[in-house]
Amino acid sequence: MKLTCYVVHDGGAEMVPGRPERGWMDEFSNRHPYRCLPLVVANTTGWELLSPVSFTASWNGGPLASDIRIDADGDTSAEMLDRWCVSHFAGGTITFHTGYLFRTDPGWDLWVGGPPNAIKDGIQPLIGVVETFWLPFPFTMNWRFTRPGMISFKKGEPFCFVMPVPHAAIDDVQPIFKKLASEPELMKEYEGWGESRTKFLENLRGRDPETIKQGWQRDYFKGQTPSGAPAPDGTHVNRRRLNPPRWAKDGE
Repeated sequence: MKLTCYVVHDGGAEMVPGRPERGWMDEFSNRHPYRCLPLVVANTTGWELLSPVSFTASWNGGPLASDIRIDADGDTSAEMLDRWCVSHFAGGTITFHTGYLFRTDPGWDLWVGGPPNAIKDGIQPLIGVVETFWLPFPFTMNWRFTRPGMISFKKGEPFCFVMPVPHAAIDDVQPIFKKLASEPELMKEYEGWGESRTKFLENLRGRDPETIKQGWQRDYFKGQTPSGAPAPDGTHVNRRRLNPPRWAKDGE
């Protein structure tokens, strides 16, 4: 499948595969959050668009577009800033242009939001799902202040994250409630996990040398159940290796 990024004006935002690092994750002792594989995989399941400009924005809490002020920082000129970031929708919202018209293959939309698990004080990314398999014009990326105040974006900081998602498949999903006891093998695996987890935490609190050396349970990271049964062949993901964007070849 291709995600085609048509450049609508010179110098579209730099686009890179999602990166696992997050500042708040680095701040933990021994960088513990990186042991949570679902977090890391989410951080890398898509592509980041990096801000071409540095700026500071402030909001006084009012409902008008003029209640937001956006000022260029560093070597960013006011003219360049106006091309990329404006107060367009009012209501404490700032709008980024991506510089691209995105097209997905038939049957695929584009999930658009902020970089996953990236915390930015005072402002929140708004999320959209866009029918990019037919839409003939670009979308914008919007962030909304969570309170009156001041925020800043630095050049090279991710301001948008895109991820293809199936257009209609979720409409056919039927959530079903079942008693866990109705699936004996799954129940056995669940109970084995609970016993293993309880024993591990008890040994950790008791300063058991082998448990301390182990540090944390790696079953999910390894793609196996506590009993050692592996995930189906080729389905477990513990690291994303997304393709970086490239220019189209002749005739492509």
